[in-house]
Formats: sequence, structure tokens, C-alpha cells
Amino acid sequence: MTIHKEGYTSIALCVLFIFVLNAVIQFYLPQAHALKWIIYILSFFLFVIILQFFRSPKLTIATDEKQVLCPADGKVVVIEETTEFEYLKDKRIQLSVFMSPVNVHVNRNPIAGVVKYFKYNPGKYLVAWHPKSSTENERTTIVIENSAGVSVLFRQIAGALARRIVWYVKEGDKVEQGQQFGFIKFGSRVDVFLPLGSEIKVELGQVVKGGRTILAELPAKVAVKPAQKQDEDGAFDAVTKARPVKNTIKKA
Repeated sequence: MTIHKEGYTSIALCVLFIFVLNAVIQFYLPQAHALKWIIYILSFFLFVIILQFFRSPKLTIATDEKQVLCPADGKVVVIEETTEFEYLKDKRIQLSVFMSPVNVHVNRNPIAGVVKYFKYNPGKYLVAWHPKSSTENERTTIVIENSAGVSVLFRQIAGALARRIVWYVKEGDKVEQGQQFGFIKFGSRVDVFLPLGSEIKVELGQVVKGGRTILAELPAKVAVKPAQKQDEDGAFDAVTKARPVKNTIKKA
């Protein structure tokens, strides 16, 4: 099992804490055999939990410019039509993936292209499934534009336990699909904003894998652009007609 570089310090601190705790118990309570065994067992489980959190499996990623790969391991908790106000300022289909502490927390680029926008926003630490976490929590916002001129915006969002967001990209970078773009520690969420007309390939509640699960297929052309006036209801109808599923895409 490969350990992600972001875990080296945390694992070292965990080992140090376990060593000190066990040394103190051994020194001050040498006869408390039952307590020592409880501490040994808890120390083992703590080490395993920290170790598995920072695992970084090696993947063989199949790339396709028409497809959007899932950026993280977790569960799909949101599929809905909404308006993205920070950069794109147009109607989008939002897909959100909740990452629990037991998931791999490596974040991967959903598409290949050029990073057109990047911004880090400090903020709160609401639980990752809270509706306002997307706009009020600590987060990064990244926009990648592919060779066809289609843009996908996605966000790393810190949760109640996640207190550090790490990113490896900046504006102007040319990135590959499935390549690591960041890491979030201890529970979090990733939002992906797709153009209207994208064909959604996942369902609410579905367990997904970063770099392996296909979230959607992009339209040949962007359905809605900020500079154009379009009938938003008509655009929404086009999306639902393309994939009429069980209310997984809803009007905002």
C-alpha cells in the first residue's frame, strides 16, 4: 500500500503520541495489565485508521475528453440544477460527492485541459453535507477548460473534521484527466458543476471512485453561456430529456 505524501507528518505524530502514551502507562501503572492491553489495542486501531486514511492507491486511468471522471472517492449526495455565481455565472448541473474519513482523500482532475481559474476561499467548517457548506466553508474553486472550449468547475470543500485543503494547481497549468490536483484531510466534499446538456451517469446515493467512476458525458457544445440570453426552462427540459431519471436533476 502506498502512503500519500500528505500523510507523512500526521503518521509521524500519531506514532509519537502512541509511543508516549504507552510509555507513560508502562512507567506509572506497571501492574495495570488490563488497562495496558486496552491502550495497546486502541493504539493499534488508531494507527491503522490514520494509515488507511492516507493511502494512495496506484490507478490505471482510462481518459476520454467527452467524459467527466469522478474527482474523489465517496458517495453522490447532490444532483441538481443550480446557478454557479463565483466564476461561470450561469446555469449548471451540480454533482456533489461526500468523502467520509474512511475514503481515499486524493482529489483528481475530472477533465483534461487548461486551468482557467483558481481561488482559495477561507471560511467556516460546517458539516460537509450542509447545504451552505458549498458557499460558506473553507474551499478552493478550480475551472478547467478542455480543447473543445467546454469548462468544468469543481470545488474542494472542508468539512467539520477537515481542517486542511491542499492543492497542486494554479491558473495557466495544463493538466491531465485523472491527475492528482489536491488532497483534503479527514472528511470533506467535492462539488462539480457541469454544463447543461451533460448526460449524467450516476445516481443519488451511489458510491463512486475517484479517477474511475464516470460522472457524466459532456455535450458537444456548451448549452448556456453567460453572454447569451436563453430560455432556462427550455435548457433544463433538454437536460431531463437527455436523461429522464428518478428526479435526480431538479430545478433550483
